[in-house]
Amino acid sequence: MNGKAKGYILGTIAAATYGMNPLFALPLYQAGMDPDSVLFFRYLFAIPILGIMIKVRGRNFKLKQKEILPLIALGLLVALSSLTLFQSYNFMEAGIASTLLFVYPIMVALIMVAFFKEKISLLTILCILLALGGIALLFKGSDGSTLSLTGTLLVMASALSYAIYIVGVNRPILKDVATLKITFYVLLFGLSLFLIRVNLGVNLIMPEKWYLWFNLIALAVFPTAISFLCTTSAIQYIGSTPTAILGALEPVTAVFFGVIVFGETLTLRIICGIILIILAVAIIVADSNIKIYLIRFRKMFPKLPTKKPIRP
Repeated sequence: MNGKAKGYILGTIAAATYGMNPLFALPLYQAGMDPDSVLFFRYLFAIPILGIMIKVRGRNFKLKQKEILPLIALGLLVALSSLTLFQSYNFMEAGIASTLLFVYPIMVALIMVAFFKEKISLLTILCILLALGGIALLFKGSDGSTLSLTGTLLVMASALSYAIYIVGVNRPILKDVATLKITFYVLLFGLSLFLIRVNLGVNLIMPEKWYLWFNLIALAVFPTAISFLCTTSAIQYIGSTPTAILGALEPVTAVFFGVIVFGETLTLRIICGIILIILAVAIIVADSNIKIYLIRFRKMFPKLPTKKPIRP
């Protein structure tokens, strides 16, 4: 399997597992826990999982001095993205928040164009538009209710933080750091934010029922350890923009669990939205092959040499 194929598979897994956030978080909210406590345990449980994986692979935890500050910054960005997203669940439905979050691929593309002079192809723009169209169809605003301004601003802050993280983790300064180590330190430094917010444990809310610990462990494993690890790996294989566009699968995951677990209705509108998203992702995955076929097609119709005018 070549690097690009690995990147697309990892990006898909990252998006699908990150879309599981509401599945495990909402029952904890219903049990009386707040976003800070949920995220504190989420990060706390994910860190030793990654630490064990690093040791099993025989790697060390050493960092070069120049790598520390970028990893602290990335950790705080990821923590801020998680915090603002989880806070938005208190102001709007989790499905709507997950849908609005998908503006981050556009932010990634704009950042890459504005600050790193990356050229964005018409095909990439088409994929973004297709994915946005699909997201709009998945948007659950059928009751005509007005979205919470606070909730919307929180999701936008989450999307921007995540977009900057996706761009930042692909910078050359971290190219020699193993993916596992990057993810480990990103979560470790991110945990510091929640440690401060729970006042070093004074304001920490514990789960009242024993089975809710499984939700916290699941949050640590799937949308945290697995998702961030796969995201970082995918970016290294295929770059920031394609990885971000693959994130369109996150709302699809939310819809899937909404139908399977919470008994939500699968309408024609939702089916059409899913098809548009899958089409956008499929085009991105097949991007290189499409370019090859377009070049071959152009070669079938070579330009005729222009006749130079005969001078008298």
